[in-house]
Amino acid sequence: MHSDATSYEHWQVEVDAAGLVWVTLDKAGESTNSLSSAVLSELSLLLDGFDRSPPRGLIFRSGKSAGFIAGADIQEFTRLDTPAKGVELVRRGWDLFNRLASVTYPTLALVRGHCLGGGLELALACRYLLAVDEPATRMGLPEVMLGIVPGWGGMLRLPQRIGAQAALDMMLTGKSVDAKRAKRLGLADDCVPLRVMDNAAAMLLLADQARRTLSPLQRLLNGPLRGLAARAARKQVAKRARVEHYPAPYAIIDIWEKHHGNALAAPALIDSIVRSPTARNLVRVFFMQERLKGFGKGSTYQAQRVHVVGAGVMGGDIAAWCALRGLTVTLQDQGVECIAPALQRAYATFRQRIKEPLELRNAMDRLIPDPEGHGARSADVVIEAIFENLEAKRALLQQLDALIRPDAVLATNTSSLRIEDLHGVLANSARLVGIHFFNPVARMPLVEVVAAAGADPEMLQRATAFVKQIDRLPLPVNSAPGFLVNAVLGPYMLAAMRAVDEGLAPATIDAAMLAFGMPMGPIELVDMVGLDVAMAAGRSLAGDDGEPPSCLRERFAAGQLGKKTGQGLYAYRQGKAIKGKAGAVPAGLAERLLEPLLERTQQLVSDGVVADADLADAGVIFGTGFAPFTGGPLNYLRNRHA
Repeated sequence: MHSDATSYEHWQVEVDAAGLVWVTLDKAGESTNSLSSAVLSELSLLLDGFDRSPPRGLIFRSGKSAGFIAGADIQEFTRLDTPAKGVELVRRGWDLFNRLASVTYPTLALVRGHCLGGGLELALACRYLLAVDEPATRMGLPEVMLGIVPGWGGMLRLPQRIGAQAALDMMLTGKSVDAKRAKRLGLADDCVPLRVMDNAAAMLLLADQARRTLSPLQRLLNGPLRGLAARAARKQVAKRARVEHYPAPYAIIDIWEKHHGNALAAPALIDSIVRSPTARNLVRVFFMQERLKGFGKGSTYQAQRVHVVGAGVMGGDIAAWCALRGLTVTLQDQGVECIAPALQRAYATFRQRIKEPLELRNAMDRLIPDPEGHGARSADVVIEAIFENLEAKRALLQQLDALIRPDAVLATNTSSLRIEDLHGVLANSARLVGIHFFNPVARMPLVEVVAAAGADPEMLQRATAFVKQIDRLPLPVNSAPGFLVNAVLGPYMLAAMRAVDEGLAPATIDAAMLAFGMPMGPIELVDMVGLDVAMAAGRSLAGDDGEPPSCLRERFAAGQLGKKTGQGLYAYRQGKAIKGKAGAVPAGLAERLLEPLLERTQQLVSDGVVADADLADAGVIFGTGFAPFTGGPLNYLRNRHA
């Protein structure tokens, strides 16, 4: 290959012996490619050159090991302070990618690794898309997660390529697809192994065959019947998000239905979306998430073997998650019969996520029942996940401390006890850390990494790196009852149960908080946590000296422990709460129930349990699902008083 005479800061141009031009994006000074205004300006210059001297074919690829293109430069969204700037940002990408889509020579995007947002919009503007079949390859339009819309042609071209229903599903959920699914959908023309990707790209481009077309029904849904597809999509979105909280998904449907995906045809709508409080707050949440991902990044520590003691719901699901992420896991409990339900749950989870039978079997093989606890001796990470009882935990940790390797991470998954209260029995108390997961483990992205006074920094760093290794967001917190997440949930759930004691129907209380934007009402949350757990943790977490609420005491005494027993504050049928009709929600109820949560979050920042307000907001959003459009409890509090 030889290089183009013009030199660019972010792009490299080479021409091979067959006359194909290979254009490599390698954004200067960054580990990931993103489409900043500088990158797009250079791409425009590149296309100018190809207009003057058209190549035989053009292949886009990435010079980064991290992936193809992560999307637009999100920093640029934070600087959109006038309507004109928002519209100009959309126009730049829309015009450029339309220009790319209309060139006379064949073009191809060679996608390896993540290809998201503006990156997928660039790939869609090419005639062909070739996906490299490896786990890191993911394609999607996740703009909706930032409260914005795919304005650079995604709303036009994705439905044209894969049909309206599949495209709207991807755009409205922000979900990404892997290389194989991309091929099945028709998003990718082919899906090939890494070793043949360059040859396959050249052959696909030189063959220059017509792309596969949509079925007649899909063409109708993109054309005369688009109103039908739009109505069905609005119905689905309405189940998950209210337009006043999340306007972006509704805007995507409107722009696709009324303007064929051209956001520039609705400038007022674009401005209201791009500069909305929701978009500002969701971009803030994105940066907070990136900050959490940064914890544990510098460490070279890699665990291979994990030993979990306690095969209940939490312990069993922690073990299953670690096995799913590729680690070898031994799971200990008092007998195989105690471990069997955890293995059954693991199999159900794995089957949903793993389509290849061999991979499914390998994942199950990595999860090893170990009633005798032999795996503890060779494990890199040992996690205690038994019931919340101080004496039982101390006895178990004392046993483990004598067994395990001196360099192994010894962790407790306690949710309400102080780490210091577990110290006394250990030969070296500094090694014990908290690694606190949330239920359900497979869905909740946050894990608190808890430091007690005098904790060994190396062990904390290893624990953080381990959490990162299993694709979870580590949040460093200091030891205190309930740490951050449970400590703020305690007073919130207590306030909700006090409202039940005052005569409000549980369904009315939950309706108030669902209307606020919570993913689940506090009463249903109490039932999911378990009334036994709420009783045990109640006083220490809620900081309340009085009696537990009557509704909790009475049901606990009757053995009605929530969802797990089929009856709690609600009755359950096939795992679903039977709520009945919610009454009229009293004015100010949501604010009243939130107040103790907001106060406790502020208090925990003041007490240094969590380092700062941003980390507290991130923890409460990713640990409880606190309405993301608010930007977190403390951000909500600031803006409410602004």
